[in-house]
Amino acid sequence: MFLLTGNKGPQSNGRRKIYQKIHQYELKDKRKAVRAYKAGEDRAILLGLTMVICAAMMYFILGVTVVRPYLDSVWTEESICTVLNSTVIAEMNCSYSCGIDCRGVARYPCLQVFVRINASGRIARLSQSEDSQELSSQCFYMPKCNRDQTMARVVIRNITERLRVRQRLPCFHDPSEQQENVLLTRQHGDAGALQSLLWPSCVLTIGLIIVLMVKLTQYLSTLCDNISRDKR
Repeated sequence: MFLLTGNKGPQSNGRRKIYQKIHQYELKDKRKAVRAYKAGEDRAILLGLTMVICAAMMYFILGVTVVRPYLDSVWTEESICTVLNSTVIAEMNCSYSCGIDCRGVARYPCLQVFVRINASGRIARLSQSEDSQELSSQCFYMPKCNRDQTMARVVIRNITERLRVRQRLPCFHDPSEQQENVLLTRQHGDAGALQSLLWPSCVLTIGLIIVLMVKLTQYLSTLCDNISRDKR
């Protein structure tokens, strides 16, 4: 009996050591997995917050460049205009730059277009867009200033011919009739303003979803650990 019990002691101690080593390796693997999991969570949260910040910056930039001009525009009502007259009234001066020390003054024909708004019957001057109206309320369109004045004359001639062929045009006017000019096209319309806000909205939504999913996963993991501890 002494011999048998004496032989079992070292075997049981060896097994315990093996089990302890295995347990230690399992703990190390679990710790590594937990660290890797936490690192992945941190990266996911960082990605989500970065997307939210980028969306906020995009909202600010688009709000200044697109939304604000769209809201400040008074040419909000669309109608049909009939072209009454389109004539070149004068030669306008413009300055151009062709380099660091290369500057000059060129001339372009000022095309004045009068239209009748069919909805109200009011007669008004037609401008190509908000930019054209701000640069010159008398001229329909201001071509790009260039040393070669022939190109500007060709552009104005083509516009005149098109207006003679196409007498009825869609136009935008001020419902309060405080602005004398009407516009052929708006720089930022309803569709353009909505489309400009679509991309930052998508980026913001995806970023918030990533952050919420990570936080939900962390909450569920903590809840499972607490339940398993209570059962033990």
